[in-house]
Amino acid sequence: MPSIPERSFNSEADENNRVADRDEPRTPPPTTNYQKIMAEHSGKDVLSSDVEIKGSIKFQKELLIDGKVEGEINSDGVLTIGENADIRGEIKTKSITVYGKVHGNITVAERCELKSKCTLQGDLKAARLVIEEGATFIGKSEVTSGTLPAKSTSGRPEVVRHDEPIKAAFGGRG
Repeated sequence: MPSIPERSFNSEADENNRVADRDEPRTPPPTTNYQKIMAEHSGKDVLSSDVEIKGSIKFQKELLIDGKVEGEINSDGVLTIGENADIRGEIKTKSITVYGKVHGNITVAERCELKSKCTLQGDLKAARLVIEEGATFIGKSEVTSGTLPAKSTSGRPEVVRHDEPIKAAFGGRG
């Protein structure tokens, strides 16, 4: 009977069912633990704080960016801008939560959330907008009534009231 090669618990088999090279280290790469910490949900991709990208990014499901990006970001998914992130460029996505810095326009089909320590310099268009106290937002915002902007009959924004109470984001309007 032919002998079957022994496999350790850490080795992986590829698509052709061959045992992974034995020259590989038995410990996982150091980024694995960091990704587990940063990505709370499975299926979320992570660009950690040491990543710098110049160019465009497209993704499908969930992405957490904690590094530097110069260029545009397009997606039908959920984007999280981490505390260490510095984004310079236009963002178009389904949903976004900003903890870090963004210098550019954001267009969101559904929900945009600006967290307390974030900085956004640029215009923002979203169906729903949440701005926490302490967030810095320099630009203009347009809150649309639905996921797709309908043709406007007047130059004034439409106010949509829901059952939940709305807290004032600013002390007074001038």
